[in-house]
Amino acid sequence: MKLQVKFSLYNAVTKIAIILILGAIILFSLDRLAYNQLDNRLIKKKNKIIKNLNNNEIDSLLNKEQSFTDYNILKEEFIVLTDIPDNQKDSTSKVFTEKREIEGDIEVYRILNYKFSYHTNWYNLEIGETMTALQSIKNSIRFYMLIVLVAALLITLVADFTFSNFLLKPFYRIIDKKINLVDDPTHYNYQNIPTSTSDFKILDNSINSLMRKINTLFALEKQFIANVSHELLTPISILSTRFENMLNTPDIPVGHENKIYASLKTLNRLKVIINSLLLISKVENNQYLKTEEISLQQEIDDIYEDLEDRIADKNISYSANLSKDFHFTGNKALIHTLLINIINNAIKYNVDSGVIAITDKTEDEQYILTISDTGSGMSPALVENAFDRFKRGNSEENGFGLGLAIVQSIARFHKIDVDIKSEEHKGTNISLSFSK
Repeated sequence: MKLQVKFSLYNAVTKIAIILILGAIILFSLDRLAYNQLDNRLIKKKNKIIKNLNNNEIDSLLNKEQSFTDYNILKEEFIVLTDIPDNQKDSTSKVFTEKREIEGDIEVYRILNYKFSYHTNWYNLEIGETMTALQSIKNSIRFYMLIVLVAALLITLVADFTFSNFLLKPFYRIIDKKINLVDDPTHYNYQNIPTSTSDFKILDNSINSLMRKINTLFALEKQFIANVSHELLTPISILSTRFENMLNTPDIPVGHENKIYASLKTLNRLKVIINSLLLISKVENNQYLKTEEISLQQEIDDIYEDLEDRIADKNISYSANLSKDFHFTGNKALIHTLLINIINNAIKYNVDSGVIAITDKTEDEQYILTISDTGSGMSPALVENAFDRFKRGNSEENGFGLGLAIVQSIARFHKIDVDIKSEEHKGTNISLSFSK
């Protein structure tokens, strides 16, 4: 998971938790807030009535049989004014909730009860509002609270994601330019990525320092391989020449002659190993050019001509049915080596009167070439280690275990995917996937 996604998820989880806690606190306090709001409305109405009170208003309220004001049809509000005896003079004001019957209907009201004196007379004023008003207030508060919380959450999440994207942009540029897009240490760009974050500067400088060390070791490795190859091949050639001259000596004993032949065979095997390792090293060090136009059909035809005698010796049925002649740019000699190693193994590990089939298909914007055989096959463990050097697919056969290692190195050099499917005693399928 990307660091940016983790930042965003962390911010989202923490903000959601905070908002849920705040929302719960508000919801638990909502009843008290709503009651306070309704009580304040009743007090304001009481103050307004007292301020505008006169004798006519008092007579009108005292003489009215009905007790409702402007909302008497809906019965949401009432005002009642009554005389009180002198012995109840206390000038108190209190608010309470109570059921009242108004014109035959019983409703729950929030009631403000206020006792006051006017022109030496004492009166009891009651102002009531139905609790449906309170519910309306609570619903309004819930609605606006929900809108505010959701809007705040969305705004903060978008802001956090945008900021984290801006903050981590130099980090991803360092990863892409300094690691992911680097195929060859000799072509590495040591220029620092612009950033104001000190941590990213340290990372950039550390990668540059590491790549300098790798580049130095890379150059030493190439020089070492070249020197070792030259130093080893030279004495091998000298020994081979001397052994060949010894074979030309007159009256050489048969026992000595056999030993000389065995020594020559060992030297030739050693020479093949050195050349194979040198080839793998040069390929992996990008010491070849990829500038030639290659026809897979032509390469396969040429390889068949080279191996036709071996195929005939084992009476193998060979077929190369390609639906198209796929062309791409690469190194012709290396591709030839790749294909001939695969087909060589298909012959070497095949059974007498076996089958080798070369087919192709186009799938998911890729051209796939498959080379199949009916040979001894490999176990899952051997398939897993097929590309490891000096490990052979069939331990009973002679070989150095470098054929598929060479195939893998050349394939990587040309960005070709290699896939092996094999079962013991059933054969092997090797697929090469070329990107269009």
